[in-house]
Amino acid sequence: MNIKPLADRVLIEPAPAETKTIGGIIIPDTAKEKPLQGTVIAAGEGTKEETMILKEGDTVLYGKYAGTELEFEGKKYLIMRQSDVLAVLA
Repeated sequence: MNIKPLADRVLIEPAPAETKTIGGIIIPDTAKEKPLQGTVIAAGEGTKEETMILKEGDTVLYGKYAGTELEFEGKKYLIMRQSDVLAVLA
């Protein structure tokens, strides 16, 4: 990965949005819920005040509007502060 987050930030690959059909009707991409779960792809070193708890490979939950979306080499990612992550899934 060529993106290395700084300080207490993490790079997250969102889980794909679920595709649901209702009676044969396919929901378009624009109407799908944003996923609230993803995988940590890279993590910063932390700061003096905040030790980095998250690490590569962690599956995490985050808020609906957390982070900044970015696209790199055709894939969509989120970059956010560690404090924006709500939980780590075991």
